[in-house]
Amino acid sequence: MLKWSVILLIIALIAGIFGFFNIVAAAASIAKILFFIFIVLFIISLFTGRSRNI
Repeated sequence: MLKWSVILLIIALIAGIFGFFNIVAAAASIAKILFFIFIVLFIISLFTGRSRNI
């Protein structure tokens, strides 16, 4: 999921260079949403991950 947000961020940057502002807004918003979903899932996995009982 983090890979997709980075890819969409790169697409947004390239589209911004060439002046496609509608594509920039769409790709940036999707990248931001995917990034926040990734962060939330990462934090949840930190707390609910497997712990080794010794």
